[in-house]
Amino acid sequence: MSEPRSADPWRDTDVIDARAPRFNQAVVGIVGLAGVVLGWPLLWALMGAQLLIGLTLGRRFCLTCLAYFTLIQPRFGEGELEDSRPPRLANVIGSVFLGAAALAWWLGSPALGTVLGAIVAALALLAAVSGFCTGCEIYRLSARLRGISPKRHSQIEPADLAGAQLGAGRTFVEFTHPLCSECQEWERHLTGEPDPLVKVDVRERPDLARKYGIAVVPAVFAVGADGTVLERLAP
Repeated sequence: MSEPRSADPWRDTDVIDARAPRFNQAVVGIVGLAGVVLGWPLLWALMGAQLLIGLTLGRRFCLTCLAYFTLIQPRFGEGELEDSRPPRLANVIGSVFLGAAALAWWLGSPALGTVLGAIVAALALLAAVSGFCTGCEIYRLSARLRGISPKRHSQIEPADLAGAQLGAGRTFVEFTHPLCSECQEWERHLTGEPDPLVKVDVRERPDLARKYGIAVVPAVFAVGADGTVLERLAP
């Protein structure tokens, strides 16, 4: 019997068991590869449509999510929890590419369709096997470009930190989520440092997440006594 879940997969949708996207990527990769090998564009269309349904209607309508959270996770237990937005973008990209592959085939360009289907299959299987998710990395890169930077936000206003006192030297400010495993790792690491740590729960303060462009958690910064951003530690 596995331990109880710390995150409800149907309600706590801002985080996800890190193994769930890898299971989904394995299925996408296998279906995509089957479409390439067998020359069946319908497989790409069905897989792309399933990804789109899950994205728009939620996890309860996502067949791979249902399989993972009802059959696999209860047996093997909950894995580490991560921000659900990077794998969500990966699903968006996969859905678009698979739909384009099927459409290209049916419009008379099977070579283009095969190339697009093969790209999805290769990247999805790579993510399933190695954990390197191209779509997730694209999200994190864009999040960093959209997030706090000297060009956009060079300062975190101390008044926004719920009355917390910034240290005379530097203070660590972590935008976090209570169910995020990587956030907890950062917290354990930073509490061992001599500089103080201020945590901002993005679930309780979505206004601050929007204000400072926090597109992924954990987001960790070293700030000066006046709130000046000295260094971005994560992502």
